[in-house]
Amino acid sequence: MSLMPVRQRGVHRIDASEILFLSGNGGTVGILKSVKPRMVFIGTPDEEEIVMFLENEDLIVISAFGEGPDIEKGIKCMGYLLREMESPIVVLPDNHPTSKRLKMVVAVGENVRLDCNITPGTHPEQDILCTCNELSGVKLSSTENGVLIEGHVDNLKLDKL
Repeated sequence: MSLMPVRQRGVHRIDASEILFLSGNGGTVGILKSVKPRMVFIGTPDEEEIVMFLENEDLIVISAFGEGPDIEKGIKCMGYLLREMESPIVVLPDNHPTSKRLKMVVAVGENVRLDCNITPGTHPEQDILCTCNELSGVKLSSTENGVLIEGHVDNLKLDKL
């Protein structure tokens, strides 16, 4: 495990057994690879189900509202539930009272933009994800063997799943 800053743009390798953590004041984001082609089901407030088709290199990105070992453990568990157990993603309607209680939110796909100005859990679009203020504006894009990070991130840590 090593900590490294990313100032503007950097590619970081992630293999099938690893997760990359980005952390800011009050928030942590975990990034892992899909590893194989898969379908992710997303339940929407409109009582519809969206199916996202992921390729090997696509990203599973989990944002948690907190920092530290317990938060990282929770992110790893959520990653396992999504990737290995094929758990669906549930999107809440706007102004749903549970969105205030969410500890983690998820986005999957080739590109994910981190944003602190959205309501957690209410976006079926998988290219935007709620995060802490410090990580807001960071863009994540899948690469053949890792992730391209665009934006300012002071704390990165590569860990085993």
